[in-house]
Amino acid sequence: MGYAWLSLVIAGLFEIGWPIGLKNGWSDSGFNLWWIVFAILCMTVSGVLLLYAQKSIPIGTAYAVWTGIGAAGTFLVGVAFYGDAMSVVRMLSILFILVGVAGLKIA
Repeated sequence: MGYAWLSLVIAGLFEIGWPIGLKNGWSDSGFNLWWIVFAILCMTVSGVLLLYAQKSIPIGTAYAVWTGIGAAGTFLVGVAFYGDAMSVVRMLSILFILVGVAGLKIA
């Protein structure tokens, strides 16, 4: 895997961080600045790495892989840590996203 693809995967992982930061940035006890800063940091790192990856990877492929990693990862974090619903249909849907991302990498 070249540096562009590695950057894209890492960008996708940071893409998972910003929804977590936003989720924790506001609660019943109020505003939590550090989680908002975390979200902004994740957005920035994710965007910069995506920018670098798109120098070598076609934009459509890069964007699909980036959002696929972010969507699947955020779904799994939601299930594992936030009590989000888990069902066969939801799991199959995430599997289809991951198969699509793998297909874009292979193609």
